[in-house]
Amino acid sequence: MAESAPAFKTPMVQKSVQELVLNGEELPEKYIHKDREGGDLDVPLVEIPVVNLGLLSSLSTSKEELQKLRSALSTWGCFQVINHGMTPSFLDEVRDVTKQFFALPMEEKRKYSREADDIEGYGNDMILSEKQILDWTDRLYITLNPEQRRLKFWPENPKAFRDILNDYTIKLSMVTEVILTAMARSLDLEDNCFLDQYGKEATMTARFNYYPKCPRPDLVLGVKEHADASAITFLLQDKEVEGLQFQKDNQWFKVPIIPEALLINVGDQAEVTITEIASYLPCSRVV
Repeated sequence: MAESAPAFKTPMVQKSVQELVLNGEELPEKYIHKDREGGDLDVPLVEIPVVNLGLLSSLSTSKEELQKLRSALSTWGCFQVINHGMTPSFLDEVRDVTKQFFALPMEEKRKYSREADDIEGYGNDMILSEKQILDWTDRLYITLNPEQRRLKFWPENPKAFRDILNDYTIKLSMVTEVILTAMARSLDLEDNCFLDQYGKEATMTARFNYYPKCPRPDLVLGVKEHADASAITFLLQDKEVEGLQFQKDNQWFKVPIIPEALLINVGDQAEVTITEIASYLPCSRVV
């Protein structure tokens, strides 16, 4: 009788992408996309719909802005929001404190390392298969909800990290409520339709990504193509690097940088309702 193959076990400690770069090591094969293109920067730049959240956050919601939101959901499944209540200086603080964390010595970052069988904490991809192609990124993944937080993964260095992230969580929760309500209105649904399903008790997580310079960027992906599993995802882009891409009609497009905007991506959890007007949900990647 044939025996089952032994289960593949994830190593307890995996060398970070930062370490590979700092040590001057050759590009490991497990990061190389052999059967397809890696990071293609030469793709068209496209204007993702921009929605003014200030026009959606009151009882006198702008019908024109609701129609713009509905159009964004039906054509792209994603959109950029401005006038969301977070100042440009605060968004810069979020970006800066993240960069400061990844600039810390490796010994300090490892205090917050994820466990072998868990995604939360500092590290890189969880290895689930020997054939898995890894993302060229290091990340910090943490739960934001106050009642679900595991503070051992919340960095105490930089000193401002926890306070800034706590403020960011509060502000994101407020924006989430406005967005989910506006999405429901734009689809002619009850205002609380999405809030009741995803908003009030849903788990909120954050993933901070760092993409070290790669010697062969044409062979790797910072984040491989995927559809988000959440109801909605907020993305705060880097102010200088246009690495985020979305797929539409089997073609990849670069997302323009609007420093003061948040990019919102509709995920799988909202698929049942959203697909009543949308032909597909967005697929994205980072190069």
